[in-house]
Amino acid sequence: MVAVNKKWLGIGLLGVLLLNYLIAVWWSVEPDPLTAEQLRPESGDTVVGYATTTAVMETARTLLDKPGGFLSNDVMPPSVFMDNMPAFEFGALEQLRDISLVMRREFSRSQSQSAENKDLQVAQPKFNIDHRSWMVPRAESEYRDAVKALERYRAAILDPNNEDAQFYARADNLVRYLDEVGKRLGSLSQRLAASVGQERLNTDLAGDDRARQSTGASGSAEVRTSWWKIDDVFYEARGTTWALLNFMTAIEKDFGPVLDKKNARVSLQQIIRELEATQDTVWSPMILNGSGFGFVANHSLVMANYISRANAALIDLKQLLTQG
Repeated sequence: MVAVNKKWLGIGLLGVLLLNYLIAVWWSVEPDPLTAEQLRPESGDTVVGYATTTAVMETARTLLDKPGGFLSNDVMPPSVFMDNMPAFEFGALEQLRDISLVMRREFSRSQSQSAENKDLQVAQPKFNIDHRSWMVPRAESEYRDAVKALERYRAAILDPNNEDAQFYARADNLVRYLDEVGKRLGSLSQRLAASVGQERLNTDLAGDDRARQSTGASGSAEVRTSWWKIDDVFYEARGTTWALLNFMTAIEKDFGPVLDKKNARVSLQQIIRELEATQDTVWSPMILNGSGFGFVANHSLVMANYISRANAALIDLKQLLTQG
């Protein structure tokens, strides 16, 4: 009788493990990027700022409502054992934090002395709640409150009689946002490239013979991403570029006249094209980490290549926008 019980106990345990594995695979399916059609008002009337605000809202909603919901702060299996999707969520959340801050400080203000929009004052800090917080405050609840505040802001800019809520699609505002994007992409590219280990020269003070730093640093250093963190960095990059692709698609709509005046639309489209390439299907069951020209592929270096090319196109776009 005891042997029979152990047999069924083992079968039951294997069944539970298999079920958890299948659920984890389902919850790890990455969401599709937003399309231009999803960023159009239902009424068909074009309002400046609608596309960008909608892209931020829908990106946040997708993180919260995708299969499995928001997983980064889960404390129960199978999500507590998952790391790829939480890394994806964190990458996208970083982009949400950046653009919500720029919307609060730049896009919604006519000048540095103008008042901040009250709804954006509510939304932006709520996106900065720790994504691992699961009690008080609960991350999902705070992010949903941020989406509700963005809904109020979007409704306000759609109201032609409300002059207090504005979205200013200007070249200088866009450049400030692109500055933040460039920093994120540059950092990600370096971290991805470090998957094979690099001997990097110290260029922290390059370009200024009077420059100083608080503590000394060696002239070069070996930089290598931990083997255990390689897939986390890769999926963080996937989440970052997924969210950024959503926002760039929206920016092309809202800043279209500005881009056309500067003859810069093609540069933005090149950024979008490179970001689309980062979302191609990963056919390998695991993220491979071969050497640069080795026999086995290195998925991190492929991702770093696309991100670096997107960053190069972004630099070109900034130069065009800052020209008179």
